[in-house]
Amino acid sequence: MVVKPYQEQIINSTTRIRTFTQDVDGEELCWHRDHNTRMVEVISGENWKIQLDNSLPVVLECNQVYRIPKAMYHRLLKGSGDLTVKIVEEIL
Repeated sequence: MVVKPYQEQIINSTTRIRTFTQDVDGEELCWHRDHNTRMVEVISGENWKIQLDNSLPVVLECNQVYRIPKAMYHRLLKGSGDLTVKIVEEIL
């Protein structure tokens, strides 16, 4: 069984809330890609960053929405405090 670096609350088939705690090991936040495009809204967190393939890291700002295209490699970079995000998958 794979242990995920976050806690997840499923809202419905396309929406979930994820929390990455400040205690997460930064090594667990590895490069990966998803099967569907995702819209990620930052609910809370300080100085956490997202890095998309071939791009510099961007600081995640509260109440902002970030689009991650399907199959695009990306990763999180640890900040301070917990990071909570709302993820909505675009299923076509």
